[in-house]
Amino acid sequence: MAVIINGKDLLFEEVIRVCREGEKVIIAGEAKEAMNKSREYVEKKLKEGAVIYGLTTGFGKFANVAISEEETAALQKNLIISHTCAMGDAYPVEYVRAAMLLRCNNLCRGYSGIRFSTVQTMVDMLNAGIHPIVPEKGSVGSSGDLAPLSCIALGLIGLGMVEYKGKIVEAKEAMKKEGIKPVELAAKEGLALNNGTQMMTAVGLNVLWDAFKLLKIADIAVAMTGEAQQAIRKAYDHKVHEIRGQRGQITEAENLNKLLDGSGNAKPLHETKVQDPYSQRCAPQIHGASRDAIYYVRDIVAREINAVTDNPLVFADDDEVISGGNFHGQPMALAFDFLKIAISELANVSERRIERLVNPAISEGLPAFLTKYGGVCSGFMIAQYAAASMVSENKIYDHPACVDSIPTSANQEDHVSMGTTAARTAAMVLDNAQKVIGIELCAAAQAIWLREELGQDGIKNLAPATRAAYEYIRKFSDPIEEDIIMEPELAKFDEMVKDGGIIDAVEKVVKLK
Repeated sequence: MAVIINGKDLLFEEVIRVCREGEKVIIAGEAKEAMNKSREYVEKKLKEGAVIYGLTTGFGKFANVAISEEETAALQKNLIISHTCAMGDAYPVEYVRAAMLLRCNNLCRGYSGIRFSTVQTMVDMLNAGIHPIVPEKGSVGSSGDLAPLSCIALGLIGLGMVEYKGKIVEAKEAMKKEGIKPVELAAKEGLALNNGTQMMTAVGLNVLWDAFKLLKIADIAVAMTGEAQQAIRKAYDHKVHEIRGQRGQITEAENLNKLLDGSGNAKPLHETKVQDPYSQRCAPQIHGASRDAIYYVRDIVAREINAVTDNPLVFADDDEVISGGNFHGQPMALAFDFLKIAISELANVSERRIERLVNPAISEGLPAFLTKYGGVCSGFMIAQYAAASMVSENKIYDHPACVDSIPTSANQEDHVSMGTTAARTAAMVLDNAQKVIGIELCAAAQAIWLREELGQDGIKNLAPATRAAYEYIRKFSDPIEEDIIMEPELAKFDEMVKDGGIIDAVEKVVKLK
């Protein structure tokens, strides 16, 4: 199979297949025609001596500096070389692959004046597994992701370093081995390659994909904790949620009812209590709000995947080249700030449920810190500390990047989006949230086992869906009798959340939304 790109209808799922599974990419014939038409128009305007930003002028504050026809190739190459100012650790390969794909798809629309052969070369690199090294820091998100996209373009012209077959090598070496000729940039091409929002979109898109998985796993964690805490299921009654009308909340209640259907631990009503604390009872409301936010972000990202975001834009049919601002990352900045807040809330409420599992004053009769040998053993005491640390760290990352701006290019670019920072911090929040929810799963499984040890039939009374989750957990993690080194144990749960295998186990019993 291959993903065919034309700049118009690339799907979220197709981007994931290319960036994570290595699926091949093909440029559609209609896209080739569109790019050729746009390029022919650019060549025509150059011959006419037209004054066009980025073609016959400098960039940014140098927009008023005229560039001769003889200097246009040097202008484009110098643009890429001078703009490769990104610093820090390299982005993961899947982020770079996504950015390369999105950039090619953007150019396929035929509004950028780039040669088809140049875009095909980037596709060839993508298909051959040649991934330019792109440091994480250095983009203000307007004019797009100049520094990181320049790092990708640097590889395209055979300069800089790339990841190739698990090794870091020179770009020209990897391209030679694959029979790919580095591009010699023509007029407009450097600007077409580095002006746009594809790096922030690539990062945010990957975070978003994992956020959808995390929604389901967070629901599984709620259900597991509900089993351990003998929760009251009546709070998830569909009547309660339908009269509020919030879609995410209704879906979350449906998921929790499916997960707990048939449980002898979490009953519709209990003889000894009338309600649970908010972290359990209000899970549909809390998770549902995050779900709605995450789906909102998906709509924004789905549009940006097929958006034309470079500058200037070539409208050959209208005989116009317009210098606009589609590179400005504000739509993505706002969305990714919202995304990280939504993910963070999943971790916040999870940590509160962990506290209820380990605190003997509020744990519904469970042993203090989930150990049978309190005093000699500390059990899950510090696991809750770790969760608390990470949710507090997320509160720092949650500060919205989009409310900040700093002028660049001698105040020509006087408002920037910081959208790439929003996407990067969303990735940090996601990692912490995955770890916190992993801790909850670990603690809930321990609590269910302890109920059984105390003669309360914790395991025997599990619902079919939560039993599937419990049995999946026990394939990788045994109950903790006495204190152990916890870090490798919790790392198992972090990996369990990240790979999503627990979802597959549960969905053999019930399908979650």
